[in-house]
Formats: sequence, C-alpha cells, structure tokens
Amino acid sequence: MLALSRKKNEAIIVNNNIEITILEVKGDQVKIGITAPKEVPVYRKEVYLQIQEANKAAADTAGLDALKDLLG
Repeated sequence: MLALSRKKNEAIIVNNNIEITILEVKGDQVKIGITAPKEVPVYRKEVYLQIQEANKAAADTAGLDALKDLLG
C-alpha cells in the first residue's frame, strides 16, 4: 500500500486519468473528490463488496439452474 500525505485542495493522479482531491478535513473525516472517466466505476468499498456478493449469488443460482436444466 502506498501511503501519501495531502492537505486540503491537494490532489493525486492515478493512471494518468483519475484525480483524487482532498476537499475537506473535519476531525477524523476526510471528504474527497474523484474525477475519473465515465467508463471507470468508482464505489465506496462497502458498496463494492455488496455488489460482488450479489454477483456471486446470482452466478451460483444461474449455475444451479443450468445444472437442473441439464439433468432434466
């Protein structure tokens, strides 16, 4: 993991096309802004994990349905 220190209104660039800017710091919370191309999905980690779990459940269900169809 790369750890960087940034102050308010400072930014970092990722992969030449994603900019992460520190917008505000209040106590233990940091507000960030992310500028990225439309085709780059950006999620909070907890939302990303929920999406992954839902996709896995759907794939597992689809696999069971295919197996049931195959077995008749």
